[in-house]
Amino acid sequence: MEPVTILFQQLREIARAGIELLPQIAVAIVVLLLTWAVAAGVKAVIGRTLKRSKLRPSLKELFVLFSSIFVWVMGLMIAAVIVFPNLTPSSILAGLGIGSVAIGFAFKDVFENFLAGILILSRRKMRIGDHVECEGIEGEVKKIAIRETHILQTDGQLVIVPNALLFKNPLTIRTDQDIRRVTVICGVAYGEDVDAARDVIHEAVAGCDTVRQSDKPIQIFAQEFNSSSIDFEVTWWTGSTPLDVRRSRDQVVAGVKRALDDAGIEIPFPYRTLTFKEPLPIAQPEG
Repeated sequence: MEPVTILFQQLREIARAGIELLPQIAVAIVVLLLTWAVAAGVKAVIGRTLKRSKLRPSLKELFVLFSSIFVWVMGLMIAAVIVFPNLTPSSILAGLGIGSVAIGFAFKDVFENFLAGILILSRRKMRIGDHVECEGIEGEVKKIAIRETHILQTDGQLVIVPNALLFKNPLTIRTDQDIRRVTVICGVAYGEDVDAARDVIHEAVAGCDTVRQSDKPIQIFAQEFNSSSIDFEVTWWTGSTPLDVRRSRDQVVAGVKRALDDAGIEIPFPYRTLTFKEPLPIAQPEG
């Protein structure tokens, strides 16, 4: 038998099989149309229901997407069984299981970030607008998506961070509370009265409007004997954003310097006293 004849016979058999499957294909198309309608309805219902919840927008979108995917998977399985009667739901599920394992190995990092994003969104600790620091990345949270988080650094650069990095490593949320503690070291000369210097510093810090005195007390402790000064550890509380901290530190340092100068209390420069065992000859200028 010639190859052309064999080819035509195979094409006729395929056409005959296709014609025989037309009723099943038509029913499968109807099933897919119904699936589309049901998926749209489920998305609308779940979307309206979740609007009243306190879930984050990204998490709401994820639930709506999962519900739509579930409806479509069920609809496609029903359509496949209608077109191919020998195909059973158990065999389809087995195939999906094997395929999901293969896809899981191939896209391990993607799924890891995906799951980390779900956990980050569900625990609601990190919020849009928070200032955070993780693995040397510090800035303001601009967006929390399912796979990634957008952080705008203080120098204006946008960093897109995989959620797995934020989930697996220590994450500092600097604006989790409304106030933060700030500490500076202030030194006075050894000849000054320690208690008097402490009172002057306390009054200067208390006079700064960026210092939160109603929430936490101002604390001033003599810390150590330094090479040229007695050092005080000056601690106070202010707003939690980086700008609040910088502005308050600037105001406090300037205020303490001005108050110590007005009180005649010396802030010493580093200096060193040299002692010689033998007298040093002093050369007299000629003439």
